[in-house]
Amino acid sequence: QVQPVESGGGLVQPGGSLRLSCAAPGFTSSYFVIAWFRQVLGKEREGVSCISGSSGITYYADSVKGRFTISRDNVNNMVYLQMNNLKPEDTAVYYCAAGNFFVLDARKYDRWGQGTQVTVSS
Repeated sequence: QVQPVESGGGLVQPGGSLRLSCAAPGFTSSYFVIAWFRQVLGKEREGVSCISGSSGITYYADSVKGRFTISRDNVNNMVYLQMNNLKPEDTAVYYCAAGNFFVLDARKYDRWGQGTQVTVSS
């Protein structure tokens, strides 16, 4: 089963920016919703943002609204998460997931990448 593959994580200072990429061959058709989740060790996986397949409608968690932007390139089978004005509390492993429902509920997504670490620290 093909899985999404994330990249672009790293260490950044507070106030800095990172762009995460998700290679999602086969999942960027209008049939699929692509979402970003994040997880800190010992805590539940948190929904960050999702984007619909057909019309490109986006949704953001309140904690990232105004700072993060999700986008998709269906031609190249890529989804991106541009993260600006990063804060220490954004530190987590970020996962890309594909599903069929436009909702930030991890239970609704059945294809997951391996994750990429984002650390925001001075």
